[in-house]
Amino acid sequence: MPLIHISMRAGKSESYRQAICDGVHQALHETFNVPADNDFVTISEHEASNFRYSPLYLGISRTDDLVFIQISANNTRTNDQKKALYRRIAELLGENPGLRREDVFIGLFEVAKENWSLGNGIAQYA
Repeated sequence: MPLIHISMRAGKSESYRQAICDGVHQALHETFNVPADNDFVTISEHEASNFRYSPLYLGISRTDDLVFIQISANNTRTNDQKKALYRRIAELLGENPGLRREDVFIGLFEVAKENWSLGNGIAQYA
């Protein structure tokens, strides 16, 4: 049950933003076996003064096209699955909308299955 939040600088087209959503979802489907209809994503756009990043941290050259992708997911995946997810997101976003690998910043936050309520006030996975 991933919940995705994407942050980026303002000014990109709707099709650009949707390509990012679609690529992240496809990568989750392929690497984490997330069902096709399990798609919960928000996008926040920020003016330049409200979007800060280190352009050379760890020797990675970032640009103003940088996208922060935060994924909250069940803590049931292996390290190999996580590495495959990061790699696949970067590949797909490189294909469409054309993001550089260096501008794909991913944070995965693992959650115990019982910590989700997907509606109706019920802990569906508990």
